[in-house]
Amino acid sequence: MLIHSASQLVTPLGGMRRGKEMSDLQIIPDGAVLVRDGRIVEASSTDDLLGAYPDEDKLDAGGKAVIPGLVDPHTHLVWAGDRAAEFEMRLQGKTYMEIMAAGGGIASTVRASRQAGVEELIRQALPRARSMFAHGTTTAEAKSGYGLELGSEIDQLQAILELDTLGPLELAPTFLGAHAVAPEYRDDPDGYTALVADDMLPAVKSWWEANAAQHPLPFVDVFCEAGAFTLQQTRRILEKARELGFPLKIHVDEFEALGGTRLAVELGAASADHLVKTTDEELQMLAKSHTVAVSLPCTPFGLADPHYTQARAIIDNGGVLALASDLNPGTAWCGNMQFVMALACRYLRLTPAEALTAATINAAAAIKREDKIGSIEPGKQADLLILNVDDYCQLVYRFGTNLVQTVVKSGRVYPIQPVQESVC
Repeated sequence: MLIHSASQLVTPLGGMRRGKEMSDLQIIPDGAVLVRDGRIVEASSTDDLLGAYPDEDKLDAGGKAVIPGLVDPHTHLVWAGDRAAEFEMRLQGKTYMEIMAAGGGIASTVRASRQAGVEELIRQALPRARSMFAHGTTTAEAKSGYGLELGSEIDQLQAILELDTLGPLELAPTFLGAHAVAPEYRDDPDGYTALVADDMLPAVKSWWEANAAQHPLPFVDVFCEAGAFTLQQTRRILEKARELGFPLKIHVDEFEALGGTRLAVELGAASADHLVKTTDEELQMLAKSHTVAVSLPCTPFGLADPHYTQARAIIDNGGVLALASDLNPGTAWCGNMQFVMALACRYLRLTPAEALTAATINAAAAIKREDKIGSIEPGKQADLLILNVDDYCQLVYRFGTNLVQTVVKSGRVYPIQPVQESVC
C-alpha cells in the first residue's frame, strides 16, 4: 500500500530524542509512505514514490497531515466501577491522599475490581481501549494494580493480554501489585511489601511463563509516595523484580519527593513517571540517564493542582521526556493523547514538535519499543495517523475535538467515524 498526497509527513527520526533533539522533526511536504506486510518500506515525496511504485495499491491522504501513531506509556486501563462521588469530595476541598486514607481512592476501585472477574473487566475496559484507538493511540502500556491480591492481580493481567489479542490497540502489560497497601494489610505495610516481593512476584513470573510465554515479561511498577510505599519498601520490591528478570517502572514524586527518581536511575528503570515534586538534583541525574521521564499532565489537571512535571528542566538538561495519559478512574478518566499533548504545550511549555516527539518515539522508549514503533522509518511497524487537518500543529492548538481521520495499525486501515466537537 502506498499512502500518498499528505500535506505533511511528520516524524521524529533516529530513536529516542534527548533535550534539544526533541524539536528536530522530519517534515516532508506532499509526503508518501510505502507499506508492505505491515511494515514501513520507504518514506519520501509523493512524486518519488508514485514514480517508483506505480502499480502499488494506493491510499490517498487527501492533502492531510500524516504522523506516527501515538504511544501512551502509562495507563490504568483495566478497572471496574467509577469514583464520580470522589470528584465531588475533591471539589469540596478533600485532597487525593485524604480520600485515599479514608478508604476511598485506589481502595474503592480495588473493591469493585476484585468482584468483577476477567470477563467483566474486559467488558468495561474495551470501550476505553477503542476510544483511545479512535483518538490516535496505537500502542499503550496497561497496568494491573486494582486487585492487591494475587488472584485479582492475575485476573487483571489476563484481561490485559486478552484485550491485546482483541486489538486493534496494542498493549504493553505492567504488574502493579504495589499500587497501594492492600486493605487487609492496612496496619502492616511492611507485611504487604514482603508479600509482593517474596510471594506475588515469583508467582506472577511462574504464571506468565505458563500462560503468556510468547510475550516478554511485564514491567513491574511501584507507587513510591507518602501514604503508599516508602523508598525502602519500593527498593525491596524493585530489587526483587530485577533479580527475577522483570523490567522496571516507578511512580515517583507526585505529591512528595522521597528519592524515588534517584532509585529509578540507580536500578535502570525504563521510566520514572509523574515527577511533579522532583528535586533539581534528581532531575539533573535523571536527564543524564537512560531512564525516560514520563509526564502525566491529565493528573494535576484532573486534581485542579497547579503543579506539573518540570518538563522544561528535563529537556534543558538533555533528558528524554515522554507524555502519557495516566488513564484511571480517580484522577484522569481521559485516554485522549491529543488532549494530553494540548495540556503539555500549555502547562509544561512544550513546543508542538516536542509534544509530538514526547507522544511518539520517546513514549515508545518508555515501554522499550522504540525500535519497533514511534516513528515513520523503514523497518518500523506501520502505525500511522492520517489527520483531518493539513498541519500537525493543529493537534495541540485545538483540543476537545478528535482530529484523527484514519488510523493505520500494522498496515491495516481503520477509518474513524468523524465526531463533531467531541470532548475528551
